[in-house]
Amino acid sequence: MAKELVAATGGVRLTLTLCGVLLGLIQVGPATTVAAAAATTTSNAVRVNKCCEKFEVVYDGKCTVAETVNATVWTPEFIGRKGERNVKVDDFRFVIGLPDCGTKEKFTIYHYPFSHDKLILFPDGQMRHISLHEKEKTGDNNLRRYLDEDYSDAEGQSILSLKYDYVQGLYCMDRFISSSSEDHGESSERMMATVCSPKPEIHWTDSSVMLRKIINPICHGIAMIILLIVAIIYFVLPTLRDLVGNMVTTITLCLIVSQAADLVRIFTEFSNHVSFLIADLFFYVSLLGAFFWLNAMGYYIWKMFRTRNVFLRVSDGRKYCWYSGYAWGCTAMMASIAVFAHYFLDLPGSNRSQTTAAEGHTAESIDGFFESQDSISWLGIAVFFMPIAFIIIVNIFFFVTTLRFINRMHTYGRIHHKLRCSFVMFTLIFATMSVAWLFLILSWLHVDGLLYMHIIANALQAPCILYICVLRQKHVTFLVKSCLGDQPPQTSEWGDEMTYMNGGNY
Repeated sequence: MAKELVAATGGVRLTLTLCGVLLGLIQVGPATTVAAAAATTTSNAVRVNKCCEKFEVVYDGKCTVAETVNATVWTPEFIGRKGERNVKVDDFRFVIGLPDCGTKEKFTIYHYPFSHDKLILFPDGQMRHISLHEKEKTGDNNLRRYLDEDYSDAEGQSILSLKYDYVQGLYCMDRFISSSSEDHGESSERMMATVCSPKPEIHWTDSSVMLRKIINPICHGIAMIILLIVAIIYFVLPTLRDLVGNMVTTITLCLIVSQAADLVRIFTEFSNHVSFLIADLFFYVSLLGAFFWLNAMGYYIWKMFRTRNVFLRVSDGRKYCWYSGYAWGCTAMMASIAVFAHYFLDLPGSNRSQTTAAEGHTAESIDGFFESQDSISWLGIAVFFMPIAFIIIVNIFFFVTTLRFINRMHTYGRIHHKLRCSFVMFTLIFATMSVAWLFLILSWLHVDGLLYMHIIANALQAPCILYICVLRQKHVTFLVKSCLGDQPPQTSEWGDEMTYMNGGNY
């Protein structure tokens, strides 16, 4: 009887356990189905890239809680490919954060009433940037591939539009508000977007990239080393530290600074958050200073040939101070005028850093998002380069009149032989720097052939100066060999003239 009772009790327990399992399956089954359905819905939701958090807006360039500035958060408005307004989507979710552009540049675009830029969000999560331009402003055949054919919001005006499409991950949108604006209520009229450059990424093995970003910087480095060697030779050797030698040293130092500043300007696209205005100023100021010192050298040689008694002279140190006041004073004055013109006289939008804005991007910067690459404007460049053009004309006058005077001379003294050597050196340096400056201007025409010729001319400038100032002149090579061979060079002031009398030549 006891055994039967135990068996019955076990059967009841087994029956209760099976009922509990069935009830659990009945309760868990629908919950699992709901969770799976929710996960499927979330995975199928349209992703919308938002710059700030869901409860934030961009206020004066920073992500700010919307309630603190009495603003409403941004709600996406989807527009169809054919212009349909308020297209309904089943579900969407925000992806918070700025786009990861890699080596590409970032740009900030603003959409507000009466702006030329429009931001459109398609139902599939892609964003389109349309830049509206007048018909006569879009005559470039290279831009015709960006013409919009499936969307128009021009209100009947005869205009063309440039379009750029950005896939998910290459953009972020949000509402922006400025402290100077009192309209915080309209949530759909003021938008901003930070996007990656639509230009295709170029691999470093391409021939153009190799020449511009690898070979060109290497040539700049070699040029700085060569120019530094010339400067050291003319600064260390006592017999070369006359007025002309000090001018050569100063010119080479100016060219070294310009090469270093130009080397910084080459890598603009790899550091898009840095302003390169300082690099531009160093480049143009040092180049202008080199030409002013070259002009001072030409004037000194021209004046000495016209002087009847070359022995009645002021010390070279005092003369160098006088010429320094002229060269550096003019350079500082023109640089000040150029900076003033860049900040106060230039027209808005003429900054060369906004070339991408002409292609449909607004290059304004938002603090905390992107700082545009600022560079010297075209008006500032004109202020820098017009004096150089004038100096070239004046140097041509010095060359022609001095050469005519030399051809009329029948007898030469030792001083005149030295001045004649300096005149030849001035002429060759003047020709080398002028050709390099000319190709620099031609490289701005955005023609690949002219840019490559500028790179070649700039690479050959330093070797040519080394040949003109050192290798071509036998007395300089003799002094260099004497120093390298531990032979004390002549320290007399007239060492070069004695070398000439002993059989050397210039």
